[in-house]
This record gives sequence, C-alpha cells and structure tokens, in this order.
Amino acid sequence: NYFNWMNDIRDWCISSQLWWGHRIPAFYCDDCGEIVVTKEDKAICPKCGKEMRQDPDTLDTWFSSALWPFSTLGWPNETDDLNKFYPTGYDIITFWVSRMIVAGMAHMDKEPFHDVLIHGLVRDSQGRKMSKSLGNGIDPLEIIKDYGADSLRYALVTGNAPGNDQRFQEDKITMGRNLSNKIWNAMRFVIMNMEDDIDFSKVDKSKFALEDKWILTELHNLVEETAVNLDKYEFGVALAKIVDFIWDNFCDWYIEISKSRLFDKECDTRLEAQYILNYVLGVSMQLLHPFMPFVTEEVYSNLILVDKFESIMISDWPKADGIPSFPAEADMMTNLMAAIRAIRNTRTEMGVAPSRKAHVILVTPDEKVAKMFIDGQGFLERLASVSSIETQNTKEGIPATAVASMFDGGEIYMPLEDLIDISKELERLKGEKDKLASEIKRAEGKLSNEGFVARAPEKVVNEEKDKLAKYKEMYKNVEDRISMLSGN
Repeated sequence: NYFNWMNDIRDWCISSQLWWGHRIPAFYCDDCGEIVVTKEDKAICPKCGKEMRQDPDTLDTWFSSALWPFSTLGWPNETDDLNKFYPTGYDIITFWVSRMIVAGMAHMDKEPFHDVLIHGLVRDSQGRKMSKSLGNGIDPLEIIKDYGADSLRYALVTGNAPGNDQRFQEDKITMGRNLSNKIWNAMRFVIMNMEDDIDFSKVDKSKFALEDKWILTELHNLVEETAVNLDKYEFGVALAKIVDFIWDNFCDWYIEISKSRLFDKECDTRLEAQYILNYVLGVSMQLLHPFMPFVTEEVYSNLILVDKFESIMISDWPKADGIPSFPAEADMMTNLMAAIRAIRNTRTEMGVAPSRKAHVILVTPDEKVAKMFIDGQGFLERLASVSSIETQNTKEGIPATAVASMFDGGEIYMPLEDLIDISKELERLKGEKDKLASEIKRAEGKLSNEGFVARAPEKVVNEEKDKLAKYKEMYKNVEDRISMLSGN
C-alpha cells in the first residue's frame, strides 16, 4: 500500500531526526565566503580555519512546500476552508509531492490529494531543456508585454497532452493573440447591435430560428465534451474544442447568418437573435475562462445576460442540462452548411467573383432536404451568392454544361452560363489550346532530333519527355472543356 509505505518513511524520518520540519543550519565564513551545512552547533572554515557565522534563516525549501495544502487553508486551526478543501513538473516530483503526502499524513492524518497531475516540461524550440548555461530560457514577462498573458497561457495549453513535453513556439503565442482579437471583435459586434433598453424577458423561445437551435445544440454538446475532457485532464483537447466552437461555429457561421435579422429592425425574431448572441458568447467565455481569464472577464462584463454575476470568476460553471438541444434541427442546419461549403468551393475553383449570382438546382429524393433549401434560401443568397433555388427529384432537364457540387443531402447543379461568360471563356480556351499545341510541336521536334537525344544528358532528355506528356494532358483537358462549353 502506497500510503503505508509513506507512513514508514515518515516514522523513519522522525526517529532519525531527519523530519523535514527539523532545522539544519548553514554556516558562512565572512573572510573567504565559504559555506558549510552541518547538524552541529558550530563550524570551522575548511579554508582559513576561522570560526564560521551561522545563517539564522536556513530552512528546508521542500519542507515549506510540503505544508502548502493545509497551511494555506488555516492550519493548525480548524477552519471552514480546511475542512472543505483539504482533499508539478516531473523532474521535482519526489522532492515536492512525496513530502506533501508525508507532511499531510503526519499533521492531518489524511493524504492531501488522490490525483497528481504530472505535466511535461516546456522546452525550447529545438527540444532542449531550458537552462541558464544554454541561455535558451524564455522570460514570460517579456512575452506578456508583447502578446498578453492570455496569449501565453493559450500557447502553453494548446496541443498539449498530459505528461508530454512541449516545445516553445512563438507561432502559438500569435495564435492566442489572434483568438483574443477574434473574441473582442465578436463582442463589439454583439454589443453594437443592442439597444440600451433591450429586455430579454420578452424573448419567445418558440420563435427560435433554425440557426438558433443549431448553435444552442452545438453549445450543449460543447459543454458536455468540455466537462468530460477536463475530468480526464485533457486540457489541450478541451481548449481545442472551445476554440473551434468560438471561431468557426459562432463567429464564422452564426454571426454571419444573424446579420440579416439584426440589421432588419422590423424582423419579428430580431430580439431572439440578440438574446442568442449574448447567451452563447457568455457561456463560451465561461468555458474559456480557466484558459484565458483576462479577455473572458472583460467580454463577460460587457454582455447583456439574464443571470449575470458580478464577475465571471464567481459565475456558475455551465451545465449541459441547462442548455436546450435540438438534434433534428441541428442536422438540417449541418446539411445546409455543407451545401454552402460545396457551392463556395466550386465557385472558388472556377474563379467566379462573389458578386456574380448563380441559379441553383437541387436534386434530392428527400422532401425534408428540399424544404430545408427553400426555407434556407436567405442563407444561400447571402453566404453562397445564390440568386434562386429550384428543387427536383431527378436530374432530368439539367443543362449538360451545369457544374455539379456534392453534399450529404444530395447534388447541387449550377448552370455554367450563370457563373462565367461562355463566349469569353471559349475564346480564352482556344488561345490556351494554340499555346499548348505550339509547346507540343516544339518538344516533339526536340526529341525527334537524334543529335539532341545522343549528346544531351539523360536527365535533360527525361525532363523534356515529362514536359511533352504534361503538355499533351493539358491539351486534352482544354479540348474536353471546349467541347463541353460548345455543347458538343
């Protein structure tokens, strides 16, 4: 039994007068600076032979550390904190933690803790241990001065696994600063779109829109997952999930989608959108607070929340049970987002300007998906540059030149003439075809020259063959595209 073993150590220490509370004096020679540590009452300098002066302040460093769990709670007095709360780096684990256990068993008759989190070391960018001799240490005050304390805390947690060492990377500090800026801008957007006399007691939760139910469901899942990961000491995983939610789901999606309701003062669900923005950002800040306490405190203090505490530090930790979840609506919204991504990717690959709108034809056998697209037309218009939507069960009647995009709920087709000027594209492709034909002719002529093949290095000849093969492939692709655009 581990604690029986620790008790044996304690008994041995006490019997041999080596208990960590025992004072072991040090002596100092004023003449030559020599230091001697001894259990004797006096000491003679080994260098000059003179009597040495005793240092009055000598105390075992590890002894003071061992007292930490209970001395900070009011021990030896029986305080409320002591009764309630008495429950490091691995290179000092035996010096610190074991002494804390022994001291706790000796003075409290109870172990100070059941779990010990042994975190890894922070090494330099080359993986070396930081030391004065190497001069590779990092001054945290300098980092905080340039980037802020939250950015440094973020960098030390993100991507970190329990027990593993990590390398100090300034890129992570920058990522933490960028996250703080993102959160700050999100807060500014939220409070700029609130009225001074706003009253969230009038919010009608039955009027929550599809996107409201989706973000609440994602928040519900996030609170559950964060609790699980914190309980397992997977702090890096917990932070990654929180950051992904704030950056992607909340900032990049929900805020963008909510703009049409916020900017329309006559929208009958504008108040609900304002409430969701404040509520979701507030809970997100509570989850992020242990990792980045300063920016989260400031953001929380500026939000309009129904059950707001004086400080985020004393607010109740979010519980998943208190956040509504709408799995069916969340799945619908996820499908709609996947379709928007598919359309965006296709437009980007084709170099289509965002200002150019396109008609969309949705092919799906699922009536729910079709209805979702019709109901979500506003999202598609704003977020995917869609001009209009048409739904059908089969591919019948779809133009041969239509560009297809796939997503989980079906297929999306966009008529090519809506995306590009076909006549100009044909003209450009014919010019490309002529250039490739010229390159093919040049390469074939070079390779058919027996003198070049015989005298040139093998590497140069092979490079020319590779070029010829590439030109021929590009030529075929251009021909196929011309044929498609011409309707042949």
